[in-house]
Amino acid sequence: MSDLIRKSVQAMSGYVPGEQPKEEGLVKLNTNENPYLPSPDVQDILSMIDVAALSRYPDPVCLELRKAIAELHGCEVENVFVGNGSDEVLALCIRAFVERDGSVGYFDPSYSLYPILSDIEDVEKRPIALGAAFDWQMPEDYSASLFFLTNPNAPTSLKFSRENVEPFVQAFNGVVLIDEAYADFADENCMDLALANNNVLVARTLSKAYSLAGIRLGYCVGNAELIGAMYKIKDSYNVNYLTQEIARVAILDQDTMRANVHAIVETRKRVVDKLSELGFEVCDSQSNFLWVKPPGTTAKALFEELRKKNIIVRYFGTDERTKDYLRITIGTAPEMFKFLDVVEELMRDA
Repeated sequence: MSDLIRKSVQAMSGYVPGEQPKEEGLVKLNTNENPYLPSPDVQDILSMIDVAALSRYPDPVCLELRKAIAELHGCEVENVFVGNGSDEVLALCIRAFVERDGSVGYFDPSYSLYPILSDIEDVEKRPIALGAAFDWQMPEDYSASLFFLTNPNAPTSLKFSRENVEPFVQAFNGVVLIDEAYADFADENCMDLALANNNVLVARTLSKAYSLAGIRLGYCVGNAELIGAMYKIKDSYNVNYLTQEIARVAILDQDTMRANVHAIVETRKRVVDKLSELGFEVCDSQSNFLWVKPPGTTAKALFEELRKKNIIVRYFGTDERTKDYLRITIGTAPEMFKFLDVVEELMRDA
């Protein structure tokens, strides 16, 4: 059978998503989902949808949704691409902006899908290792066709300041995709750089701040020519009708999104304070999750003990640079109080 499969596909590893268990009573803090309900307008639009509309193809260019996104960000419809999750946006960027002899850059550690998407297209990977404190130092004479700049970064939760990002994108010769999946939880963002620089795209998702991971909707904003190139090569009907309608009303309801984000940020502060009190090393989170190093035990051991107590967090144990840390999604306040109680108990017994 190996003769039937591309050699690059045989050699690569597939993406490993976070565990999605079905057991009852779990506190699920492993996949950076938003625990709060989305906009009530989502329920309203679902009750209003005529099932007869499902017999027809959806709008192939998501025009009404793009209008809502363009209004939100102060740009034109031509500056907006909408995809089947931000993962499609990332994949299309490689296909649209990287020649076969080109290369893709990204931070290490960062979103583990970037190297996999590069392997799928069989293009060179040029990762940049972050420093000991997961800080960013660009090597001299670095180049790539496309650079994925995750900001705030995952899994480290840290934000790279605009003071570093802006001169980098202005000097970079290729396309820069600033992946802002967690930007709504941060104290600043780089959306305006996408409209001020012809080589910059900023990607967003409805999976985090909007509590809509299940509908798979991502988008990016940037130069109209870059956006047009992506539209040339996307699947014919890449975003289904239900997703378009749900996303449109959710984006129009910024108040609900902001209220949910505020609740998560406030809970995040309390969890950081308690974990710091317990002796954890906690990175300065600008996201809806924490990146922590436990005291007096290994990250793997704590991960396993939490799992026994029906609490799931994320452990990246296969990578030497991340094996000492746990990634903890911020859930509801009751979920986080339970998590903290269990952690305190485990630390006391260690």
